[in-house]
Amino acid sequence: MRVVLDGTPLLGQRTGIGRYTARLAAELGAAPDCRPRLLGLTARGRRALRRVAPEGTAVRGLPAPARVLHSCWAATEFPPVELLARSADLVHGTNFVQPPSARVPGVLTVHDLDFLKTAPGGGRSFRARLTERSVRRASVVCTPTEAVAAEVAGRFDLDHGRIVVTPLGVDREWFEAVPPDEALRREYGLPPAYLLFVGDAGPRKGLPTLAEAVDARLPPLVTAGPGQPGAESALPGGGTSVHTGYLPERVLRRVVAGAEALVLPSRDEGFGLPALEAMAAGVPVVCSDVPALREVTAGHALLAPHGDASALRAALHRAVGSAAEREPRQRAREHAAGFTWRGCAEATLRAYRLALAVG
Repeated sequence: MRVVLDGTPLLGQRTGIGRYTARLAAELGAAPDCRPRLLGLTARGRRALRRVAPEGTAVRGLPAPARVLHSCWAATEFPPVELLARSADLVHGTNFVQPPSARVPGVLTVHDLDFLKTAPGGGRSFRARLTERSVRRASVVCTPTEAVAAEVAGRFDLDHGRIVVTPLGVDREWFEAVPPDEALRREYGLPPAYLLFVGDAGPRKGLPTLAEAVDARLPPLVTAGPGQPGAESALPGGGTSVHTGYLPERVLRRVVAGAEALVLPSRDEGFGLPALEAMAAGVPVVCSDVPALREVTAGHALLAPHGDASALRAALHRAVGSAAEREPRQRAREHAAGFTWRGCAEATLRAYRLALAVG
């Protein structure tokens, strides 16, 4: 099976979608019946994509700027993917965008639909138009959770038979992660004990509520993600926070392993991979009571209604107080161990076979 995947998310600082694309491509490259090739929707990053392409994959296609292509694909069926990458049996849009094709079926991954709820003025954003057109093009749509599958089916009036749930995986290294040593703490300004948030500071992540929830009786809040590192600052709730900036994965694992609790106070999530990774590292998790996070954490996290600072504060105090309890952490680790990238790839291969069958 000759599969072309959008490999553009592999470029630059790896976000959750970048990690998903990398791990999926690597597992597909190890599958005996799949030949994955990466298409970089970029005019300048082609050489970089060759350097970061996982083992078992190759980079194919002509260099072309994503912004121009996306503008065309949001309104038309030109240019077809055959002009960019030849000799494919199937094309997989890994990041909300399904290239049009004149001959081969497509599989599209929709990670979440939060952006549809936040269009300026209640209108349809460019991204919404592009995603909607991509869903209509795709033979099969992959989602990371049943929660997102239900949203996609309802929002686009899509037959559930065209949706395949492909849960993400947890790298084995998370189960072996150890807390940071003193040198690493000094390098990133980590206090002796801390709460941790991992991700960007976008509107859906709930950081204002978290800032209000962290009081002076809780450990300081450390935020890790894009942006310049920042010194310790006061929070509205009486606590303090420090920002580490973007962390390489090897460092991130250690920072997570050293946290008193990981907190994910999002308004919406498609999967919530940081929560599972924290569980794998033996760290208590506090997150919003939203469908995808309920599904993924499956009773192994403390939940609080989104936007309720008082409830979030209470959950954080409970998590810190229970951090030494071994049995709940072990059950959470066992739960996290059920999510593997091989399982994600196997589910994705089922989506590919379904797409080839329906055309």
